[in-house]
Amino acid sequence: MVADHYLVPDWPAPGNVRAFFTLRQDGHSEGGYAAFNLADHVGDSPDAVAANRAQLQAELQLPSEPQWLEQIHSDRAVEAQSDGMVRTADASYTAESKVVCTVLTADCLPLLVCNRDGSEVAAIHAGWRGLTGGVIRETINAMTSKPQDLMVWLGPAIGPEAFECGVDVLEAAFESSLSEAHAEAIAKCFVPHDKKPLHFLADIYGLGCAELAELGVTEIFGGDRCTVTEDSEFFSYRRDRDTGRMASLIWFE
Repeated sequence: MVADHYLVPDWPAPGNVRAFFTLRQDGHSEGGYAAFNLADHVGDSPDAVAANRAQLQAELQLPSEPQWLEQIHSDRAVEAQSDGMVRTADASYTAESKVVCTVLTADCLPLLVCNRDGSEVAAIHAGWRGLTGGVIRETINAMTSKPQDLMVWLGPAIGPEAFECGVDVLEAAFESSLSEAHAEAIAKCFVPHDKKPLHFLADIYGLGCAELAELGVTEIFGGDRCTVTEDSEFFSYRRDRDTGRMASLIWFE
């Protein structure tokens, strides 16, 4: 039985696929990082982070050390390894069993990916820069499975009523459009702010779905939580600035 401080994706993944999203409760961190912070780059106590990661390993019975990433809001996707090395990228993928793909988020969009027969998985960190820069596209293209054979779970991220942005995000989104249909889908993800000129409310879930649909991925699940407003469940950088990070993990047996 999985502890209460984990979300288990509600999706029809094959039985050998294991996927989890960590909540912020029941860990060892204090202050703004309380309590189950998995990030070692945000100013939290190294001992607390190490204890949280050990707790993660034990509670989920991980088959190997997670592929931790140095995330830089890029489009880079790397093949995950179980060698304990940190790699600089914003996504990882693998067709090897018991290798744990992992990303950290606190408002950005985490995506967990698997194929229909449970022989390939990926984890993607998509902030607006990575999303408009093509991180989803690069990851899907790097996988051997055809897009129509993939399913994707959208983990908790900033909700469409909380993601206020400027013209720079809007322009970047349209510059990344792949077709007229994709541009039309992108347009639906931006609502003009009723009190701030040249500001918008953006739907990061909608942007992710538009990209996936353009790539040929049709089985998409999740995308109904808000890290900013659900403060007891989630860390949120936009809400708190100095805060922890949740982990999204996926592997197959």
